[in-house]
Amino acid sequence: MTGVALCLFLYVGDVAADDGLPDPGMSIEPGRTALVVTDPQNDFLSPDGVTWGVVGKNVTENKTVENIDALFETAKDVGMPVFISPHYYYPHDHRWKMEGTLEALMHSIGMFDREDALSLDGFEGSGADWLEQYKRYIDDGKTVVTSPHKVYGPESNDLVLQLRKAGISKIVLAGMSANLCTESHMRELVEQGFEVYVAYDATAAAQLPKWDGYSAAMTNYRMISNHVAPTSVAVKEIRKAYK
Repeated sequence: MTGVALCLFLYVGDVAADDGLPDPGMSIEPGRTALVVTDPQNDFLSPDGVTWGVVGKNVTENKTVENIDALFETAKDVGMPVFISPHYYYPHDHRWKMEGTLEALMHSIGMFDREDALSLDGFEGSGADWLEQYKRYIDDGKTVVTSPHKVYGPESNDLVLQLRKAGISKIVLAGMSANLCTESHMRELVEQGFEVYVAYDATAAAQLPKWDGYSAAMTNYRMISNHVAPTSVAVKEIRKAYK
């Protein structure tokens, strides 16, 4: 069963179906809930990005770009805090002596590369830059952009600190890539005591002949997070909470 089919089985309309697992759920609470988006960057989400050949089909099928946009728009409309956890590689990161499989791939294809941590030279329109349609949300002076994570999870950046300092204990999670950075953020946030609600079609992953990153992520989202739902439902629940 594919990831999408699995989620459709788990979620029918606004009611979670019985799949043999409990569904703890997560209520959206103004003041305590934030939208967290991982890697809303060109290299993942633009047809010109370096990973489009393996993620593009899933991004298109899920309408990932549109669904992330809907979450951004909703959060901004109602005043929900928004946090971005980006992925950047600087020249010194290319001197690492050891790498995992996809770390090695990302370094070899120049994914998320920036010239310098203290300079934006060459950043505009690069693979590390935000998808153009998201800039109005991210660059509004209110969105928190954390320091970059370096492998997949937020253990290497200040996301958890920023969330704690803002009084956040509940997360609506979206972004890229489903079984890598997004899943790793989900896992660490749960370990850190946050409640996590995953918008399952506001993410996507690499799909190869022998490996389906999206299906892998969907299984783990369901088994680990507090709640999994489509973006359309997440948007309704956010707006309802802020009425």
